Amino acid sequence: MFIRTPRLLLRPPWPEDAAPLAACLADGSIARRAAAIPYPYSLDDARAFIAWCEDEGAPRPVFAILAREAQGEHGPDVAVDAAGLPFAGAIGLTRDEVTGAWELGYWIARPFEGRGYATEAAAHVLELAFLGLRLKRVTASHFLDNPASARVLAKLGFLEAGRTRRWCPARNCDVDCRNVALTREVWLAHRAGQVEMHAA
Repeated sequence: MFIRTPRLLLRPPWPEDAAPLAACLADGSIARRAAAIPYPYSLDDARAFIAWCEDEGAPRPVFAILAREAQGEHGPDVAVDAAGLPFAGAIGLTRDEVTGAWELGYWIARPFEGRGYATEAAAHVLELAFLGLRLKRVTASHFLDNPASARVLAKLGFLEAGRTRRWCPARNCDVDCRNVALTREVWLAHRAGQVEMHAA
């Protein structure tokens, strides 16, 4: 499945993405803000992640984020895919095998932070979640020392659902975490409000 947004292309991670994926996650600051990214991050880690995404028994709605608008930005810190599109991050929905809850997760490569890519990509993935997959509720979380992610989730309409501590592999410890949730009803109302605001 491919999702085209105004500035981005979201597509499944492919085997040839292992090298740019590993290059992006060589920056430990990304892993320190995530609950499921090991550090140091190796090429084998990237290959294992891509294989997990491609699992034929349970295909997952997980996407590479490619920056169409930034094509040509081939600086030393920008990894590109086989087509030359800058690899700007990853985003997806994963299902907890115990509770059945669906969780939104994402990360953005350092050269593309601050451009609104996380919000833009997540808005379209939530559309897939609620209109395509017909989910009733999506959860997410962020570490308390990651205010940028808090702002992204607030823009998307997520509401606080409690606080806890969550393991961070890159820090090798539990970290204070804020849990949030978004129901289909709240998302529809939030989406309608965004449309009205733009129309005005």
